[in-house]
Amino acid sequence: MRFIIYSISFIFILSCSFNKVVKHHGVHFLEKKHEKLVINSSNKNDVLKLLGEPSTKSTFDNDVWIYIERKVTTGKIYYLGKEKLIVNNVLVLELNNMGLVASKKLYNKNDMNKLTFAENSTDPKYRKRSFVYDFLSSMRQKINDPLGKRKTNN
Repeated sequence: MRFIIYSISFIFILSCSFNKVVKHHGVHFLEKKHEKLVINSSNKNDVLKLLGEPSTKSTFDNDVWIYIERKVTTGKIYYLGKEKLIVNNVLVLELNNMGLVASKKLYNKNDMNKLTFAENSTDPKYRKRSFVYDFLSSMRQKINDPLGKRKTNN
């Protein structure tokens, strides 16, 4: 009887320890689903039906919808449980003013390594007593003294 219990528990432990856990975030099978979208034919409703709500929306000249798919698993035992990136896809859809897909770009893990970022940055130019400065000062004062009972040193 003990032999059966030990053998069942041994098999259970072995089967569980070899299964890797895959954490999935975003839209499943984004690379396959984006092929079903046709430029100047698919509309917003088709996109929502196929992919669901986008991870991010942007409205500048045209609507830009961004969908993300990411799969991560634990690495080998000698990496001490460090996570390993399996899939990292980003789909950028641009919709025109009529709601049709104007362009679509799929970036995968290899494409993202090739991206370069601009080194230039814009310096903020705030005057000491601008609207933003006054607003943030009043918020800081309300956080520090919510009831307004603290003595001021003015």
